[in-house]
Amino acid sequence: MNRIHIVSNRLPVSINIENDNIELIPSVGGLATGMRSVYKQYNGKWIGWPGLPNDDLNDELALRIEEKLVEEDCVSVHLSKEEVDLYYDGFSNRTIWPLFHYFAQYIDYDPALWDAFVSVNQKFADKALETLEEGDTIWIHDYQLLLVPEMIKSKKPEVTVGFFLHIPFPSFEVFRILPWRKELIEGMLGADLIGFHTFDYQRHFCSSVRRLMGYEISFNEIHIEDRIIIVDSFPMGIDYDKFREASIQTFQKPLQEKSKLHRELEKYFMVSPDRKLILSIDRLDYSKGIPNRLRAFSKFLEEYPEFIGKVTLIMLAVPSRGTVEHYINLKKEVDELVGRVNGKFGSVNYTPVWYFYRSLPFENLIELYSSCDVALVTPVRDGMNLVAKEYVASRTNRTGVMILSEMAGVAKEMGEAIIINPNNIKEIADAINQALTMPLDEQRERMVFLQDRIKRYDVFKWASEFVKSLSKVEEIQNSLYAKKINSKIMESLKSKYKASKKRSIFLDYDGTLTGFKKNPNDAKPDEELHKILYKLEEDPKNTVTIISGRDRESLEKWFEGHKINLIVEHGVWIKKYQKEWKMLSNATDTWKPSIRPSLESFVDRTPGSFIEEKNYSLVWHFRKAEPEQGELRANELKDELTTMIANHNLEILEGNKVIEVKSGGINKGIAALQFLQNQDFDFIFAIGDDWTDEYMFKELPDSCHTIKVGLKHTAAKYKVESVNSVRKLLIELSE
Repeated sequence: MNRIHIVSNRLPVSINIENDNIELIPSVGGLATGMRSVYKQYNGKWIGWPGLPNDDLNDELALRIEEKLVEEDCVSVHLSKEEVDLYYDGFSNRTIWPLFHYFAQYIDYDPALWDAFVSVNQKFADKALETLEEGDTIWIHDYQLLLVPEMIKSKKPEVTVGFFLHIPFPSFEVFRILPWRKELIEGMLGADLIGFHTFDYQRHFCSSVRRLMGYEISFNEIHIEDRIIIVDSFPMGIDYDKFREASIQTFQKPLQEKSKLHRELEKYFMVSPDRKLILSIDRLDYSKGIPNRLRAFSKFLEEYPEFIGKVTLIMLAVPSRGTVEHYINLKKEVDELVGRVNGKFGSVNYTPVWYFYRSLPFENLIELYSSCDVALVTPVRDGMNLVAKEYVASRTNRTGVMILSEMAGVAKEMGEAIIINPNNIKEIADAINQALTMPLDEQRERMVFLQDRIKRYDVFKWASEFVKSLSKVEEIQNSLYAKKINSKIMESLKSKYKASKKRSIFLDYDGTLTGFKKNPNDAKPDEELHKILYKLEEDPKNTVTIISGRDRESLEKWFEGHKINLIVEHGVWIKKYQKEWKMLSNATDTWKPSIRPSLESFVDRTPGSFIEEKNYSLVWHFRKAEPEQGELRANELKDELTTMIANHNLEILEGNKVIEVKSGGINKGIAALQFLQNQDFDFIFAIGDDWTDEYMFKELPDSCHTIKVGLKHTAAKYKVESVNSVRKLLIELSE
């Protein structure tokens, strides 16, 4: 792997301008920490907004800042105040953020915000495209840049693109609310590897892709026309050693070097050595569940009055989006709740809640993590929540208890914490009591497991695992492209085609010559396809045969006037040009009455599905059904049919959104071989998209030119991406 570039909304540095001096201050967040190791190690660039609107900078100052950033391998995306307001404060945080966190009542549907989001995403993509060189890889981050992967892939399809979402991905029922839902999915699908914190978010995304786009998904692979996209979960970690070592140093400092906060905490414990501290640290955001946390603490003091005067909740609320109405109302609610708890349970010598509405330096955070007996992390929805991991890493004496919301992504990794429902006030109150009364031995036992796990999968491991997966994706893509028809293979095919004297051309229909339709009867050949076939038929050297699973009536009607042969129902019937229909196999339909009731019951249970009857097969179609329900029912039907056909000479064929039951001993491979008997073709060409065509690829002689439509594993010699690719190939051959 050559260079890896990072793209995120913000650069990994803050710009401080004082007395005309420009200082770049490295960010201390988890993303900046993890990604700094990646883009430095792989000689890449970090592309992002520097944090200052370009309206505020004169040309001379902007140039000096740019020079400083270049020294740090940073590439600036310049945004105006209006763009920041509409794209970041607007669509990103007033539309996507509430939607993805299940706060549909806060979503802003203003089309102007969407337009700005598209425009700014294009700016990021353009800057990335300027930076990219051949062989480079790019890793894009988070919800502000959901459209960038496709914007890059559409211009440079050869570039390997990774994307990681740092917030939850909602269920389809929530995601579908958004008017621009398809555009966001299409944007994300520009990536070759899409990462989420948890399997739940991965599953929700795949469900939306399946339902909105109709793409086939196999395990964690999304199959689109010309690519396979890998979707996987990578739970983000922290710089474990940084927090642990900082915690150790905190307690080793001499008195004169300790911070004011640290001295206050020590004084607190000296006056009241039996007192306990509960820690709450969060941005002041409606997704964090802070009001419920305060209500639960109040409930705890009501239910367990023996702790009044002995327990204090330290609540640090970091200001966030303070000009947005929902956040203004949230702060007002939190202020009132803090006042209510302190007024109800406080006294001259006791303040139940110490409330700080500000951010604190890293040093002070470590002091709080190290000093507090319990961490209360109860978001109503959170992508990961690194505060929980930071608290655990800072507990060098291996005591302390974590109370954790099941709605936080980190809960999947921290089963040893006390897991609660953040909307259950009584449960949180009881959990606080359990935490405060937990024996030290149990605390240490739980903390040992938590620390070992978090240390093992830290932010550097997270980053390296994603990079490894990017390399694997490249290998997968290369293996799939290994059989892809390139210009060299095409020239060889054309040369052999022209040199031959007698050619047999087998063409599958659905998914090969034409795309799939929800209603099979809508898949009639269009004008372009007719022209392609007429061109092939004009050449006296060509014998063209459409070999399909379709019924004979449809194909005979659709291709009336063409000089072609028809093999239908997967090889039951054949109609040679200007001849009558003839059975290639002694098939029977006496089994239909015993199988049909089962198919009909699945039609009744699966809205949108229907039965198609052919002469010697029955087909259950579920293309129009809900994708996930259709696949579930298809698996059930296959299991049921497998038992039913045991005493019949029948086969089950699984096609694209269809389950077909047909007489046994019939397939396209056998039919194609029968057609070729006693004929001296010196050029045999077969093309198809379905696994039913694999019979043909396997049965035909090794000298044949077999081609699979789609980038799946196949017995065919070559691959093309799509129906359009098939048509272009046939046009090029016939010319």
